[in-house]
Amino acid sequence: MTMPSIRLNENLSIPAIGFGVYQTPPEETIAAVMVALETGYRHIDTAAAYENEREVGEAIRRSGIPREEVIVESKVWITDYGYDATLHAFEKSTAKLGFETIDILILHLPLPSRFDLTRDAFRALETMLADGKVRAIGVSNFSAAELDLLLETATVVPALNQIEVHPYFQEREVQLANAAHGIHTQAWSPIGGVTIYRGGGSSSFEDPVIGSIARAHGQTPAQVMLRWHIQQGRSAIPKSVTPARIRENFDVFDFELSAEELSHIDALETGNRGGSDPDSITLETFDWDIPEA
Repeated sequence: MTMPSIRLNENLSIPAIGFGVYQTPPEETIAAVMVALETGYRHIDTAAAYENEREVGEAIRRSGIPREEVIVESKVWITDYGYDATLHAFEKSTAKLGFETIDILILHLPLPSRFDLTRDAFRALETMLADGKVRAIGVSNFSAAELDLLLETATVVPALNQIEVHPYFQEREVQLANAAHGIHTQAWSPIGGVTIYRGGGSSSFEDPVIGSIARAHGQTPAQVMLRWHIQQGRSAIPKSVTPARIRENFDVFDFELSAEELSHIDALETGNRGGSDPDSITLETFDWDIPEA
């Protein structure tokens, strides 16, 4: 079974499985990304706030894979919201990456406390899209209501909305809103790792339902969860710095879950977010200036 691709609304196709570097220390990023590229990943997801864009770019160059074969996605942090500031955020990111363009550039958070700046930031993304500096634009962590607010003034529909989705927190309302607007749902923490490193009390890796399905297919719980995303039409951005797990997360294209198995995983929804509530993040609480290149 080959990897499916997803056609975004900017006529850019992305692989169903990408590779994330959230919380990956800069000193470990080059090695992890190179293993991912050697494994076959062709979509790398980073962000200005991750502070490892430089290492992502270096890993791609060292890999020897032509730049045009790798989808690079990055995010603008809230302290760089506003039309001119967001244009400059692109310059900072490309300088660190060492590339002239970014394939997908998205807003990291909705910032409801200053949604005027959010709208101006998205307007800057629209300008960069029109100028050919980016191939697709989008958002991250936006609720259904925040999508509606953005679309009141946006002239381009976001290509994707990257949100926390895993068996224990599925954001179904947001997924439905994304679909209604023609926005692709991209899952961060797709195998529920956020429930562990944020100090959550339960682990999807040890869930008996997922474990039973995994044993039935001769797969791991992580592989079953990624397959769940793929079969429901989402792209997923798993992360790891362990080579064996990087390869394991990519090896999910030779089995298929039944409709009953998918519904059993759907039923694991708890309604409990693993990450921070995006609407709680403000310029005052996260006044984090992104450094120049």
